Amino acid sequence: MSSTTDPRMAETAPKKRAFHPSMLLYDQRYRSITIQIFALFLLMLGAAWLIDNVINNLRLLGRSFSFNFLWQSAGYDINQRPIEYNSQMTHGRAALVGFLNTIILAIMGCALATVLGVLAGVLRLSKNWIVSRLVTVYVEIFRNIPTLIWILIFGAVMAESMPAPSAFRGDDPSASMIFDAIAITNRGVYVPAILFTTELGVLPLGPISPSLNWVLILAVLVAGVFANKYIIAHATRVQNATGLRPKTWWKSLLVLFGPVVVIFLALGAHLEYPELRGFNFAGGTHLRNSLLAMWLGLGIYTGAFIAEIVRGGILAISKGQTEAAFALGLQPGKTMRLVILPQALRVIIPPLISQYLNLTKNTSLGLAVGYMDLRSTLGGITINQTGRELEGMLLLMAVYLAISLTISGLMNVYNARVKLKER
Repeated sequence: MSSTTDPRMAETAPKKRAFHPSMLLYDQRYRSITIQIFALFLLMLGAAWLIDNVINNLRLLGRSFSFNFLWQSAGYDINQRPIEYNSQMTHGRAALVGFLNTIILAIMGCALATVLGVLAGVLRLSKNWIVSRLVTVYVEIFRNIPTLIWILIFGAVMAESMPAPSAFRGDDPSASMIFDAIAITNRGVYVPAILFTTELGVLPLGPISPSLNWVLILAVLVAGVFANKYIIAHATRVQNATGLRPKTWWKSLLVLFGPVVVIFLALGAHLEYPELRGFNFAGGTHLRNSLLAMWLGLGIYTGAFIAEIVRGGILAISKGQTEAAFALGLQPGKTMRLVILPQALRVIIPPLISQYLNLTKNTSLGLAVGYMDLRSTLGGITINQTGRELEGMLLLMAVYLAISLTISGLMNVYNARVKLKER
């Protein structure tokens, strides 16, 4: 074989052009990069102008840009406190309490909205005309009235229609506790609190010092979840190999709840019941009306939107899946739980993320009913007292952004696990 190059091929081969500055605009290989660099430059220029303008305006007002106010004494009280706090503590501590109140409300609201949304979405497809129409009325009423109005309505109902603590007093009280353990009053709901005879101390984590008792219980719960995943995976392998799936429900119950029950007994867990002392209840856990109004308002309102998302996800699954499940002898309930909903999750999860994010951001409406969340503490009283509106709002935006990105990231991880994987 000759190693010489065919002159005809050399003539037809494209010649590599030398780089020329005009190629940055007219050559498609470089034009997109040029546009991106130019856009980034304009963005940086605009940000630099904005920062310089802010600094100059602050200088003219005789002010500086500083977050030192976070270490100053707050001087105001917070009614709902998940951690220790008093008015002599710092604004940073008050902001932390507000942040925890926001997280607690977001978790409670997302849980309630998910349960209501899934139930309502499934029931709206019921063949029972009355059930489906009742659920339709719920969905259409709640999602077409602003969430702030629902929050105010629930707050008014709790404050005006519930009995006062004095109604529980006397030989013939006009109100009574539920199971002698739960008191629903116009000042909130009082429920039993879990206490321990043996205290293991606290875990010092800077501004937060959680009880080692609850840290141990949480660690055991997490270990139980992983152990349960191993049990289910083992059952799946046995089923793939033999065609028969071993029973795992008793093993799951044992690993999930057995160790927790043992720890509760070992630590001497007991309930502290609320008791009427004087003009109010003492003991137990006090859930204020502001928290309940926010929880019910956000949860039920968002649940109406989730119901439509669930209904759309179920309708996206082919009817052949249901018919095949019925042909195998599955009952309607098991067909929905084992066949339809797992497939519908691939359609449900993406819009569900948006609803969780909306609910979390709507916790900032707590100011309307006196719920002391992050917006009310850092973005409200702290800014009014210190005059640091720019620093406070920047911190507020950064925290809400971090919360939203965290929720979105966790849900995207779950979405990646349930999506259909091609072989």
